[in-house]
Amino acid sequence: MPVVTMSELRAALRVTVGKRGMTEDDVDALADYVMSFFGFDSEVIDNRLDMDDRDVFYMIEEAGLLSTRQEEIHIKKGKLWRIHYWVLRTARIKELAGTRVPKLEARGFAYDHLPSEAWERTPIPK
Repeated sequence: MPVVTMSELRAALRVTVGKRGMTEDDVDALADYVMSFFGFDSEVIDNRLDMDDRDVFYMIEEAGLLSTRQEEIHIKKGKLWRIHYWVLRTARIKELAGTRVPKLEARGFAYDHLPSEAWERTPIPK
């Protein structure tokens, strides 16, 4: 999985929350703050966050830079334990930052260059 760099996150935040009137210094501080949770990983467990942290993450989720997922685990006593994660949308962040390499357009099938004889079926002798 590709890693999001600090400069990519800053650029993506400028394009999203920066357009709402956030100053350049605030965008830089927000990028530092968010990356302090993620580091080199793309997920962080929700239990690490306090109420104020979670509010910031919800704002960034609205901007389309974060998403959530949950995992359910059965523990020994038969109870269900739900673990919630915050996930960096790395492809979206790289796209907004302008560092994502565009996918090549599909140009037909990989076997288009084969002659028509290659597609003919011949019975297999028994």
